[in-house]
Amino acid sequence: MKLSILGGGGFRVPLVYRILAGGPAAGNDAGLVDELMLHDTDPGRLDAIARVLADLPLPDGAAPPKLTFAQSLDDALSGADVVFSAIRPGGTAGRTVDERVATRLNLLGQETTGAGGIAYALRSVPAALQIARRMRELCPQAWLINFTNPAGVVTEAVMPVLGQRVVGICDSPIGLVRRAARAAGVRLQPGSLAGVDYVGLNHLGWLRGLVEDGTDRLPGLLADPGRLASFEEGRVFGTGLLQSLGAIPNEYLFYYYFRREATLAMAGASRTRGEFIHEQQQELYARLRSSDQPFREWEAARRAREEGYLAEARVDGEARHIADDAGGYEQVALDVMRALLTGARTELILNVRNGATFPQLPADAVVEVPAVVDGGGARALPAKPLGLHETGYMSQLKAVEREVIKGGHGDRDAALRAFMIHPLVASAHISIRLLEAYEQAHGYQWS
Repeated sequence: MKLSILGGGGFRVPLVYRILAGGPAAGNDAGLVDELMLHDTDPGRLDAIARVLADLPLPDGAAPPKLTFAQSLDDALSGADVVFSAIRPGGTAGRTVDERVATRLNLLGQETTGAGGIAYALRSVPAALQIARRMRELCPQAWLINFTNPAGVVTEAVMPVLGQRVVGICDSPIGLVRRAARAAGVRLQPGSLAGVDYVGLNHLGWLRGLVEDGTDRLPGLLADPGRLASFEEGRVFGTGLLQSLGAIPNEYLFYYYFRREATLAMAGASRTRGEFIHEQQQELYARLRSSDQPFREWEAARRAREEGYLAEARVDGEARHIADDAGGYEQVALDVMRALLTGARTELILNVRNGATFPQLPADAVVEVPAVVDGGGARALPAKPLGLHETGYMSQLKAVEREVIKGGHGDRDAALRAFMIHPLVASAHISIRLLEAYEQAHGYQWS
């Protein structure tokens, strides 16, 4: 089996390689892939990550897959059984522009949410469509596992090309479920989400129930401030808000429920999150290419990056508790791949076709919900009906996503409408200024 990673010079690629290489922690993923091919449009980044992989310590008995490097997109796709798409059109420099343009207009400057998320999607969608079309020509039976952001938008954009052979992933929902279950004393069964009631879109979701032995344990968790304070989302949102909602939101809803506070925190920062990442990676990748201990350099940078994530949501500079995270997107992607290739059924929270899950949304819309994955693909599991609160947010954001996809196909008016109707922008005048600023910075192509 051949796995190709697009964006193979990405910061988290060593985590994928380490799991695939085997050893006690790899579980069923060891030996699943014979060849791991990396492709990146930046040769310097690819060279740096190659040096980390060569220096990565592996346990006794590890059997890493053959590591190869593709010179072109077509080389990477030819003969692939699975493709991981983790590209970042515009790079980290593009992200810093997205964030700063929004901040200068007194808007939230965040990579995947609000103005910055739309700007990013207008670059990601055309690039993802190019990949999907080449896959249809070069490896039509391959599976695309997408974690190119914004993941829900990109997944929905390529479904007309690839059909059910694309699955979108994000680690935020399953991380939330695992943390909340641990705090509630609920034991999740491996490969099962029985009793888990999670609904939403990518970066916009809510955990509404945790049923064990016929009893919903979530109300008891929400009534206990001490247990809520034991995990990330409980600390971010606070007991009062969570009890009012009767649910635990995905961490990205911080930007909606605390819009003013997040905007002020970001505006007052000496540099944006994107600027921090950009500067860190520029320095890090240069060091990795010359260091005699590239793995140690990479590991230290990874921990620093994780600890600074969503810093604007935490009080007094509190560091993120890395132990809260039970495996990142690399493990979710590998779990999906294993189910697709072996047919062994598993359940995960994924970006999949809505179908009849939520009648309020189009059948071909992508939603982020518990899904079953096997050799036939990923399909949404039945879900309880949406309340008005969830319906309002999801309908409005789905309308934004639909306009963004049209914008990615070259429709400038649709791109403008996406800014206008987004709840974190919601101003025609500001939307015009945003689009003009992003056009000048990124040179979007319109039909």
